[in-house]
Amino acid sequence: MSEKQLTLPVIGMTCANCVAAVERNAKKAEGVTDAAVNFASEKVTVTYDPDVAGGAAVTSDVIERIRRAGYDVPTAEIELPLVGMTCTNCANTIERRLNKTEGVLEASVNYANERATVRYTPGAVTRADLVAAVRKAGYDVVETTAGEDPFDAEAAAREAEIAHQKKRLTVGIIFTLPLFIISMGRDLGLLGDWANALWVDWLLFLLATPVQFYVGWDYYTGAYKSLRNGSANMDVLVALGSSVAYFYSVAVLLFKTAGSHAIGHHLYFETSAVIITLIVAGKLLEARAKGRTSEAIKKLIGLQPKTARVVRDGQELDIPVAEVVTGDLLRVRPGEKIPVDGRVIDGRSSIDESMITGESLPVDKKIGDAVIGATINRQGLLTIEASNVGRDTVLSQIIRMVEQAQGSKAPIQRVVDRVAAWFVPAVILIALVTFVIWYMATGDFVTALLRLVAVLVIACPCAMGLATPTSIMVGVGKGAEYGILFKNSAALEEAHRLDAVILDKTGTITRGQPAVTDVITNYELRMTNADQMLRLAAAAERGSEHPLGEAIVREAEMRGLALPQPEAFEAIAGHGIAATVDGQRVLVGNRRLMEREGVHLNGLGERAEALEAAARTTMWVALDGEAAALIGVADTIKEGSADAVAAMHKLDLQVIMMTGDNQATAEAIAREAGIDRVFAGVLPGDKAGYVKKLQDEGLRVGMVGDGINDAPALAQANVGLAIGTGTDVAMETADVTLMRGDLRSVPQAIHLSQATMRNIHQNLFWAFGYNVVLIPIAAGVLAPFAWAPDFLRELSPILAAGAMAFSSISVVTNALRLRRVKL
Repeated sequence: MSEKQLTLPVIGMTCANCVAAVERNAKKAEGVTDAAVNFASEKVTVTYDPDVAGGAAVTSDVIERIRRAGYDVPTAEIELPLVGMTCTNCANTIERRLNKTEGVLEASVNYANERATVRYTPGAVTRADLVAAVRKAGYDVVETTAGEDPFDAEAAAREAEIAHQKKRLTVGIIFTLPLFIISMGRDLGLLGDWANALWVDWLLFLLATPVQFYVGWDYYTGAYKSLRNGSANMDVLVALGSSVAYFYSVAVLLFKTAGSHAIGHHLYFETSAVIITLIVAGKLLEARAKGRTSEAIKKLIGLQPKTARVVRDGQELDIPVAEVVTGDLLRVRPGEKIPVDGRVIDGRSSIDESMITGESLPVDKKIGDAVIGATINRQGLLTIEASNVGRDTVLSQIIRMVEQAQGSKAPIQRVVDRVAAWFVPAVILIALVTFVIWYMATGDFVTALLRLVAVLVIACPCAMGLATPTSIMVGVGKGAEYGILFKNSAALEEAHRLDAVILDKTGTITRGQPAVTDVITNYELRMTNADQMLRLAAAAERGSEHPLGEAIVREAEMRGLALPQPEAFEAIAGHGIAATVDGQRVLVGNRRLMEREGVHLNGLGERAEALEAAARTTMWVALDGEAAALIGVADTIKEGSADAVAAMHKLDLQVIMMTGDNQATAEAIAREAGIDRVFAGVLPGDKAGYVKKLQDEGLRVGMVGDGINDAPALAQANVGLAIGTGTDVAMETADVTLMRGDLRSVPQAIHLSQATMRNIHQNLFWAFGYNVVLIPIAAGVLAPFAWAPDFLRELSPILAAGAMAFSSISVVTNALRLRRVKL
């Protein structure tokens, strides 16, 4: 059985070391093969083998291990009113079924009150999944007439966490502000002799203690849990730094009270309090900023309709959209959202699909046309038959893709993770070495101690941990707004490295709806009736699904020609078709087909070359082994194709067209679109080989195709881009899915990748540069240099804490700038 994945929200992580701790503990669960944490979205994605352990067992085990590691996973509880039970065994049956459902932590069924109480993980399972499990067991759930919003435990947990941070900050400010004013006023001689009295020292102690042990308590507990798991995180640094200042001050105060100044006379209570308060303020601002990085996914989730108007037994009923099933008839009035994916069976309207595809113009829909859930019906009344519901709708797939991409780790992140794993221990070592050097050099214990505290609190592993995932989240979300869906962050990273882009011609550069422009008959055989030749060719093509064949059939129907049913139809891949029509063997295809079948060309070769020079795709028609006619077909270039190619040139990309057409036709299209290089006469099975050929030339290649017929070439390319419209595109087949069906999405996707990677590099430069520059300054490397400002020569721990709090906020804020990138 193939591996499965589940994603769980995690609360309590403060830096990249926390990420490593959560991953390490999650991987210890039985059956788990991999675990990846996204620090920005605060989620862990666990991959497990269902043959080793079931989903429920894995979920419970992972949550238990994460909690033992000192973090939390929010859970929710729901009650389901049941019908159909007749005894206690019925309750046990439902209970077992629910407990086997992935995402369920615990289920209990009470036969007396006929209710099931289920504790589950939000995001891993929905109410509809639980109802389905009950029904699979042979029982039913009482449904309400109007749908209710599920309790968003994760969002509530995030809000509770922010409220907790606000409370801590408020308490911190209340006690720290007077403490800081009194301490600084006394040090600067602004308060008079009374400020030097012993009772003032005890007042400072009383003000500092609530900050240290209430506001800062989370850092102590976090540090303890981190160390218990054999790792060290940001909490360790903050707890160490603030504790050194606080407990040294307590010791000095006790000695002063006893009448001794043996270990010094200056107190640093304000230092410990300001360190904690500043860092809490920074964490609060960081949490708010991180919340803004996931706005795109919130918008997508907000698009989902809550109710649907279903037609059952001739009556219209409003039901929760989660209860719509495949085959339901849905009535959609003007101005309403289409509840789920479906097909129009009655009515005509124009649909606003901009929220899904990014296409601003409404799309006309008639009977038989597919419609996408969450799009808006602008005009007429529509009756729709539901085709894809629940997790199978286009919007659900988009949300899933965006969540997976935002939650995946970019290759560049792995380097950061390796550095972060050793960062905190290295900082502690540097702080101790700093203390020893300064104490040995000056003999001043207090100076050495302040240097140690400054090093501890200025180091910021958070900025390193946030540098990549925040940019990925914003970049992926930005792409989704434009109908550009990245399968994972590796695709987003790789796209900026591309040197060349291969474009499939039909349906990508051109409209994919060619039309007949010429019908040339063979005068040598006295076959001068163009309509007769077109009739025979169209009859033979009736069994074909190729766009060129459809164009011939369409032209014959427009001329009112009666088409007989073909016999012995055969599609010859990459060549054409063969069929028997009116007792004659008819071949329709390219010149390779004529050569393969040994057909006499009868002087039509020059006429074919003339058609090809005029950018016509030439279809040969042969009757009983003799070339009888040529049919010229032209496929016009899509609006925007030339602009897209020009935009790719501005990105320094080589643009290549690949087509099954002959060289002359292909080059004519390429000239019109401004394409650099052409691969013509390419058979469907050879496309991947041409991609490999370019890669062998040292190029990183992007392949643009429909995601269905070009799967091998998309897989071979460094980045495969599937282009289509709405339900026509296969999302799982490529690294990048372009929902709009517009070639201009290709340079937009690459430009977004470049902007995102540039943003990541800026973040990493800041995060690493901040630590590389400021840790030595905190250690005192500038102290011997008179030209350096005094505040840098002897960096105050308070300034160090402020810098640390600012560093992670700056990284998240810089990532948010991606939302303003113009595509």
